[in-house]
Amino acid sequence: MQNRTHTADAEPGDSVTVAGWVHEVRDLGGIAFLILRDKSGKIQVKLEKDEMDEELVETGLDVSRESVVSVTGEVKEEPRAPTDVEIVPESIDVLAEADTQLPLDPSGKVDAELSTRLDNRTLDLRKDEVKAIFEIRGEILRSVRDAFRDLGASEINTPKIVATGTEGGTELFPITYFGKEAFMNQSPQLFKQLMVGSGLERVFEVGPIFRAEEHNTPRHLNEATSIDFESAFFDHTEAMDACEHVVKAAYEGVAENCQEELEALGLEDEFEVPDGEFPRLTYEEAIERINATGELDEQLVWGDDLPTEGERALGDDVGQHYFITDWPSEIKPFYIKDHDDDDQLSTGFDMMHPRMELVSGGQREHRYDRLVDGFEQQGLDPDAFEYYTKMFKYGMPPHAGWGLGGERLVMTMLGLDNIREAVLFPRDRQRLSP
Repeated sequence: MQNRTHTADAEPGDSVTVAGWVHEVRDLGGIAFLILRDKSGKIQVKLEKDEMDEELVETGLDVSRESVVSVTGEVKEEPRAPTDVEIVPESIDVLAEADTQLPLDPSGKVDAELSTRLDNRTLDLRKDEVKAIFEIRGEILRSVRDAFRDLGASEINTPKIVATGTEGGTELFPITYFGKEAFMNQSPQLFKQLMVGSGLERVFEVGPIFRAEEHNTPRHLNEATSIDFESAFFDHTEAMDACEHVVKAAYEGVAENCQEELEALGLEDEFEVPDGEFPRLTYEEAIERINATGELDEQLVWGDDLPTEGERALGDDVGQHYFITDWPSEIKPFYIKDHDDDDQLSTGFDMMHPRMELVSGGQREHRYDRLVDGFEQQGLDPDAFEYYTKMFKYGMPPHAGWGLGGERLVMTMLGLDNIREAVLFPRDRQRLSP
């Protein structure tokens, strides 16, 4: 509709055509109001029964909620209207009639279970607070891309169908690829490492990853969005600096450009951009602080992974984003480089929100012989990864990077209860449609 005006742009004295969804119809006797909603907001359409064409009034009164309509008329000032203006219609055209029985209430007056909302995601996103989540998600992705470009990184796209898993193991979705077994990629890790050995040197990617995890929790997905970074001639400390820069940029972008969306979510007074440097705790310090909280039934010892309840206890203790560094080599992937002066200690790090882990990263092993040794130590066949390992024979620079969970960033930033609220069409153990 070339001449369409968004409701937020309708000014007194304008002759406009607005189009959108019927939010509600209020019949007050001699006068009625049709509330029309589009992406930019809502506007009141005034129906005066005794002064307007009877067919026009009937069309406005009889149309069902969530039907798509086009209204042409004059905009008039009306201080009693929700937006201080209203339209006196010359015509109302019903473009698509909606069923009177809706599977959920887009006005939000009647709550729906999350499963019902996800089954009817198109209707669900007609609610201001749900739409706000995805407007904010889009701003986060725009902001992180800008932050990566500030760092001089080039955007890349890597394969999602691969011959071998990034880290091996059971978390792989097998597929049939022209009669051969292939897998959905767990991570762009190996490909982005190959790119730092190319002329690009510093790269980033925002794309899907696939993990066949059996978890069915409010913070796990089987298809997720990974925000990845890798840079030649970086060590793990510089990679952490870049991670902090990108996460802060995401918050800053939302604070600057999403005030209306934050208001829709009731977060306008409590949303804060992280201030100052993120604390950096060693793994040893982390388990000591977790043990000191007394929240675990058994004390953690060196080499233990951090349980969920331990992460929560430490997050409550730290109270802000923070890093855990210097993890034991044995519990980090084969491609993570050990410290030069202690092969039991890796350069791996995690970046944490008080609620959960957001980032995993570290400096990578760039020396061919040690990289192959790492494969063998973790029970992986180096020959299956020959496309990757052989490039380390041809001059691979020292490099470091990380991967950030996009949905987890949205979830923790907005205080969402379930990660599925941050995904348009989630994929988990039970959900393959829509």
